[in-house]
Amino acid sequence: MIPLWVFAYGSLIWDPGFPVQRRLLGRVKGYRRGFFMKSIHHRGSVEEPGLVLALDTDEGAVCQGSLLLVPRGSEDATLGYLRERELISSAYRETIVEAEADGQIIRAITYVVDRDHDQYVRGLSHEEQIAIISQAKGGRGTNLDYLWQTYVSLQEAGIPDADIDALIALVSEQQRGKANQQLA
Repeated sequence: MIPLWVFAYGSLIWDPGFPVQRRLLGRVKGYRRGFFMKSIHHRGSVEEPGLVLALDTDEGAVCQGSLLLVPRGSEDATLGYLRERELISSAYRETIVEAEADGQIIRAITYVVDRDHDQYVRGLSHEEQIAIISQAKGGRGTNLDYLWQTYVSLQEAGIPDADIDALIALVSEQQRGKANQQLA
């Protein structure tokens, strides 16, 4: 059987939910990570959607993430789990990508946002994203926790992401502002 690799670019990095035999830093060309999908289940609700990271096609872009090798014998269970988790509202398309890692090309499964789905959103400013993220919560927790956990995991892995850094800076600025208001 061909090894099953998963390209993780968001919460699957820090919360895969399946056994992982090996992790590699990898990069996929032609895709960009961003808060391009409204979350109505895991990090938001239908009434108050959150935002979650999605992989979107973007010519010339490169997305760095983690390649997760699934142990032999766990492939079917892992695919079932991933499909239940990631395809909950059909906003993602299960896609095979070619990722570069350790000087080799690895074919991996990943989840790419469907631009025709009503949960697709792109072009929001960082301020608009934070206004949504700071308020939303869903079945897997708050949207702010999702942002923070992703930021920490990218930092620990040595994966740069200027957009997520900017969002964290805005959240920190908001928190300082709230603290100063309380002290005044």
